[in-house]
Amino acid sequence: MSDKEFHTLANFIESELGIRMPETKRVMLESRLLKRIRQLGLPDFAAYVNFVFSEEGKAGELINMIDAVTTNKTDFFREADHFDFLLERILPSLAPGNTRRFWSAGCSTGEEPYTLAMVLEEYREKVPAFSWSIVGSDLSTKVLDKAVEGVYTEDQAAPIPLSFKRKYLMRSKNRDQALVRIKPELRSRMAFSRVNFMDKVWPVEGYFDVVFCRNVIIYFERRIQEEIIGRLLGKLRPEGWLILGHSESVAGMNLPMRSVAPTVYRKIA
Repeated sequence: MSDKEFHTLANFIESELGIRMPETKRVMLESRLLKRIRQLGLPDFAAYVNFVFSEEGKAGELINMIDAVTTNKTDFFREADHFDFLLERILPSLAPGNTRRFWSAGCSTGEEPYTLAMVLEEYREKVPAFSWSIVGSDLSTKVLDKAVEGVYTEDQAAPIPLSFKRKYLMRSKNRDQALVRIKPELRSRMAFSRVNFMDKVWPVEGYFDVVFCRNVIIYFERRIQEEIIGRLLGKLRPEGWLILGHSESVAGMNLPMRSVAPTVYRKIA
């Protein structure tokens, strides 16, 4: 990949997706896009750049390039203390009655929203009047397809407590496959959609009681991080809760929220 080709792609990725693409990520970009070049039968990166920005490429290949360059690290019960805080502090603060809405923004292949679903269903069993729904969103259509399917390897499901596995997972009839699937009772309360944080309008309707946006904004530059968090707060109901990843800091940002626990914030009404 020539300097010109790298900078053309990097500038597009940064301007359209908000994802930082410094020189240190050049090897990563090359290796991920090389797979697409081979799949398309193109001779080199120059041909790929010309194709991806052609009318045909914009219609069909841009989304594949986005899928290739986005990072999708996730696990069930990742940063588990957030779910403990949810059970102990957040859910008891939400009066039962209306369906409470939760958004997993940057949900990747679905482990986070399905973890959330299990926790919410456990709480609902103790408080029958409590009702919930979840929206999961991501930039990548490839990972969203996997999230909708709700199928995981048994290794991926390893962090799920055994009691939850028995209640919320179905094992594959073919034991050689070692696969599990989230039960339809949970999947039916989920909705997934593609959201690019850089778009002027997000295709997510209504307001939420709690937004999880963990380990997502770290890929954006500081100015864009503050803009994204401000817009997420705009999707929260008054006194709604925002949960970020432990590696993310909002120090110095001027936002209408207050800290209530490490990386847990509450919207100022």
